Amino acid sequence: MDVDTRLLRSFLAVAEEGSLTRAAERVFVSQPALTKQIRQLETQLGVRLFERSRAGMALTGPGRELARRAPKVLAAWDDALRTTRAADRQASRVLRVGFLASAANEATQEIVAAFARRRPGWRTELRQAAWTNPSAGLATGDVDAALLRLPFQGQEALRVEPLFSEPRWVALPAAHPLAARDTIAFRDLWDEPFVAAPQETGAWRDHWLAADEREGHPVRVGAVTEQPDDWLNAIANGYGIALAPQSAARFYARPGVVYRPVTGVSPTQVGVAWAPADDRNPVVQDFVRCCLDLARPA
Repeated sequence: MDVDTRLLRSFLAVAEEGSLTRAAERVFVSQPALTKQIRQLETQLGVRLFERSRAGMALTGPGRELARRAPKVLAAWDDALRTTRAADRQASRVLRVGFLASAANEATQEIVAAFARRRPGWRTELRQAAWTNPSAGLATGDVDAALLRLPFQGQEALRVEPLFSEPRWVALPAAHPLAARDTIAFRDLWDEPFVAAPQETGAWRDHWLAADEREGHPVRVGAVTEQPDDWLNAIANGYGIALAPQSAARFYARPGVVYRPVTGVSPTQVGVAWAPADDRNPVVQDFVRCCLDLARPA
């Protein structure tokens, strides 16, 4: 019997969290999709893995046995996958770097150029990810390193080095009454509808809603998007406003959307991330050093 490793990872997330809601945030899927995956795995194995109740998800006897053995299976598969990809990377001399939105801003091109000088014959392949993938493919091993906005869901399982911070501004429809101000207090935005990332992005969504900086004031969500273009369209069409890095005013300028500085909200950080297994990988570490050397002054 062949079982999709994705189903095993979802199973372990539910087993460890004891909650479909928390597990769904951890594996970046919706709760209905996660429920479907668990049922699919139970059907394939022909056993019941969880007892479901209002208190949460409790493992059955067969579930406990699978939870004991599955981590070793996944660890062996991950090791085989890393080894295979490392061999391909060495053969092709391509470093795959995931990123979200504007990556490390203007420093990105300098980082790529510095890596090329440090590693002659190698090239960097940049891969943009949707906001529903806050690790930009790093958590799943699809990339070797990533330039990311901090914090992000699953950050604790990876190596992360902050590079620089920048203020959070607000993106508004051009016709919005607050757009006439030069600077806006965050408190004045609390009752506005926000354009948000999907719920399964967890800490990423909360950060861009500044959910923990509202003194308990509830968040109003006017639209949910997972790509910059959709985000911009939602704002321009008046479905909501959104916090954004100051650099968005340069990278995502468009008619119908204006950006204004915001007071009373903390800055955002950009970091470089890699898998713990690559702590001794000289190619990945060369890229990290290029990031640290060039991005911090930005």
